[in-house]
Amino acid sequence: MSELSEKLADYLRRKLGASDLAVNSLSRIPGGASRETYRFRTRYTKDGKTIERGLILRRDPPASLIETERATEFRAYQAFHKLGLPVPEPIALELEGAALERPFFIMEEIENAQAANILLPDPYGAHRQKIGEQFWRVLGRIARANPDEIGLGDLGGARKDCARHELEHWERVILEDEREPQPIARAAIRWLKRNLPPQTQKISLVHGDYRTGNFLFDGDGNIRAILDWEMAHLGDPLEDLGWALDPLWSHGDPAYPAGTLPRAEALRIWEETSGLKIDPASLHWWEIFASLKGLAIWISAAREYAEARNTEPVNAFSGWYCTAFHNKILADRLSEAA
Repeated sequence: MSELSEKLADYLRRKLGASDLAVNSLSRIPGGASRETYRFRTRYTKDGKTIERGLILRRDPPASLIETERATEFRAYQAFHKLGLPVPEPIALELEGAALERPFFIMEEIENAQAANILLPDPYGAHRQKIGEQFWRVLGRIARANPDEIGLGDLGGARKDCARHELEHWERVILEDEREPQPIARAAIRWLKRNLPPQTQKISLVHGDYRTGNFLFDGDGNIRAILDWEMAHLGDPLEDLGWALDPLWSHGDPAYPAGTLPRAEALRIWEETSGLKIDPASLHWWEIFASLKGLAIWISAAREYAEARNTEPVNAFSGWYCTAFHNKILADRLSEAA
């Protein structure tokens, strides 16, 4: 860790033009399957003033569960930070990564805030209502934003046939990463292909992983940061909504998606903020798709762990618990849809 700390300090001295910059308390944040995440503190002098600041380093690991583009995540932070959403300030991006052996980016640390554990039944306590209103409103603001106007109109994804595009992508992931037959996933893919929804009413920036556990909140119930934009792409905003509604993130009670508000209230806030009207049949399709997408990710996690390419404990947990969870959700939903 000391070697990484010194390399990081050397890089930031050049990047920030601060020859006296020191890096302290560098430590790995556990979890995360697509990036190595570290927190650290810096101290340096600028314009005669001493600056102390907590920062976060996100570095590519030797092997990644989800193939994502680090520049996409960094650009999403830039765009939505300027728009006033609660996201960390992006500091630096290095695509070649020679300074730290692999590509990486650095952003501000959001201090005195925490993420919710998806296994806790009531992580928000007395702040459930307040956090819930913010959670669904922020998602609505993401959907409302015009990708071209915020500088993200060239991201990957689809400007037409969004549903088909995303379904084909995650079907390929399953085909490439499955280590044993996946009959429930196959059944879900067949149903989704037969029941594709109408064209989206709006092309939005889709966060890709907007859910419980991917935002930070403080002790007063304020959402301080929306994190993990590495799967951001252009597409149907109902994709994000369906993912956020998935039962895996409901803390054991699907009537309160994301462990926050009653479903009807959550959808009302999203509609009011996004300016969009939810078509129930289309949302139903995207909710089934969300569970298939989740299953694809957990299948990849199981393979990465089993083949020792990425032995983070989160991959073992995902390959075991989350795979079984989404298989059951899909089986139940397909039974109801039959």
